[in-house]
Amino acid sequence: MFKSFREWFSIRLAKNPGQIVLLAILFFNIAFLFLSAFIISSMSLSGTEQLGFLEAAYYTVTMILDAGCVSYVVEDIGPSNAVIAVICLIIVIIGMVSFTGAVIGYITNYISGFIENSNQGNRKLYLSGHFVILNWNSRALEIVNDLLYSETISKVIVLVNSGKEDVKREISECLCETVKRENDKAAERSRSMSFIAGRIYRAKHKFKNRLTVIVREGDVFSTKQLYDISLDMAASVVILGSENDNTDADRYLNGNSLTIKTLMQVSDITSSGSSADNQRIIVEVTDDWTWNLVQKIIRCKQVDGKCNIVPIRVNRILGQLMSQFSLMPELNTVYNELLSNRGATFYSTVSSVADETEFISGSLKKNRHIVPLTVQRNGSADHCFYMAYNEKDIEAADNIEEPSFKADINRDYRIEKKNIIMLGHNSKCRDIMDGFRAFLAEWGYKDSDEKLLQIIVIDDEKSLERMDHYRDYPFVCSTVAAEIFDKDLICRSINDFMEMNDEDVSVLILSDDLASGGETDADTLANLIYVQDIINDKKEANPDFDVESIDVIAEINDPKNHDVVSSYSVKNVIISNRYISKMITQIGEKDAIFDFFQDILTYDEDDSDGYESKEVYIKKAKDFFDTLPGPCTSDELIRAVFEASYDPGLPKEQQNITLMLGYVKPGNNVTLFSGDQKDISVSLGKNDKVIVFSNH
Repeated sequence: MFKSFREWFSIRLAKNPGQIVLLAILFFNIAFLFLSAFIISSMSLSGTEQLGFLEAAYYTVTMILDAGCVSYVVEDIGPSNAVIAVICLIIVIIGMVSFTGAVIGYITNYISGFIENSNQGNRKLYLSGHFVILNWNSRALEIVNDLLYSETISKVIVLVNSGKEDVKREISECLCETVKRENDKAAERSRSMSFIAGRIYRAKHKFKNRLTVIVREGDVFSTKQLYDISLDMAASVVILGSENDNTDADRYLNGNSLTIKTLMQVSDITSSGSSADNQRIIVEVTDDWTWNLVQKIIRCKQVDGKCNIVPIRVNRILGQLMSQFSLMPELNTVYNELLSNRGATFYSTVSSVADETEFISGSLKKNRHIVPLTVQRNGSADHCFYMAYNEKDIEAADNIEEPSFKADINRDYRIEKKNIIMLGHNSKCRDIMDGFRAFLAEWGYKDSDEKLLQIIVIDDEKSLERMDHYRDYPFVCSTVAAEIFDKDLICRSINDFMEMNDEDVSVLILSDDLASGGETDADTLANLIYVQDIINDKKEANPDFDVESIDVIAEINDPKNHDVVSSYSVKNVIISNRYISKMITQIGEKDAIFDFFQDILTYDEDDSDGYESKEVYIKKAKDFFDTLPGPCTSDELIRAVFEASYDPGLPKEQQNITLMLGYVKPGNNVTLFSGDQKDISVSLGKNDKVIVFSNH
């Protein structure tokens, strides 16, 4: 009880110290009034025998306001009434003195200083189980926003070096906009209902902001200020990297000493014996130098069961994502949901079963609200992973009959040829190319003469030279040096590449994340206009031209440009910073989920003998199935595909167990199998694609 009250008081004091001071003043005056009235009414001296408590309280107030009113209590101030007279005078003096200008001035100054100290973050917050964000960058706002949907986090503390009021305004506007958007969606869904049913639906699905966010301005390197935000009792701490200010781009890419310094401070506090158990410290890393030093800090400071440091390689993760989105554009929509707290998402629990097949088979027999995925060893425990709508679904117990629905899958499925046009550059180009290289190795095309992947890169000469014209990547068939203003050259190169390839083409438009603020996403928007103009020309020349054969994937760094990009018929807009934010939020809430993320974003190593990792794939339904399955429910399809993919005669390392996660209809309409699977009807056509979780 005391701990809860202290937390409540600490939060109120931080958010509205003036309110606490006002309540304290009122409490003091009321307590003084009642104490005085009690003393007067209980003395029962001559002249006050019949004076009740309420009368005494009334006369106490009148005496304080006007000393002459003492006569109402003591009519004859003589020897017999000397005691009561003295008490009345004391009450009058204390009451009057408390309202004199000197005392009021002193209290006013004290209150002003108290409020100023609280606003500046000079007073300790008594919290536990909260989420701490140190520093502020372009990814921070989305972290806070995604926590709105969290089932476990309700308190967020942000500590910034400067710009506190701007950060508070950003957060407030973003959260208000999200709440409004979610409630507008509920209102839209209820329009087809009757008046009463619609009102009930909106009330039931009303989205509320249950997040308490406190922003403090101070020194993130100060041990005192870190203790003042109860860092030692936090559930998770996120250390964000500094934003590139364009004054020294090379230094920004080569190392971040401020991140290292912050991590040293944080790890020293969280690894101590007095800190909370199982704290997660998530630190952003953008370069090898910082990564190597973070590994050394982990070696020195990480304590099992106490302080768990999770370094996030921002560029590598985004590079892996962009390469996968280029190969399978629909993954952008899929991951946009799966990596967030909204809708279907990934969950993990400690597993009592170490065998993956046994876990999947057992889960499918008793629960149709989840899709069991895999089992991984993390530390000293096995963790199982699911796709589900919420944590309650994991505990669901369903009556599931032996499945009679069957599916025939193509065990010899091979990925189709991919053609990609890459426009522009960013700091993740090498990571994107490494993602493509790993993809080829995964599918056994590394040393093959067969061209599974062909890429053309169109960029300015300086950026191409920095990448040595992509000579290290044999799947890059050509590079074209063109400034953003060379419209004719860019459009001609794109057209020539499309004419040479009959297969579908993906166009990946990159945004320079090192561009100055005013130029952010400018090159993306210009390249997008060029590509859209080419698509329009093809459509005018041939009305039967299949627009779906060209997938445009546009990266932007500023979410404000999302609507502009989407207006150009781009179905796959990648807000790259948002993905990192979503992952950080998930890692901060769920045990072992980071290792799972690493697994699904990484293709198998070149020298692997069997299957090492599972990934999410988008496959054409007509190629994945030998015969397209008939109409069914999603629970029937999930179980039928699992049974068809599991071969008891194969060793574990050669199994390719496949789980259905959903499907994609033309136009990028994605359906994920979350919630009660028997309520989801599935009817696959030859132009549909399936979303599967498998080794290959």
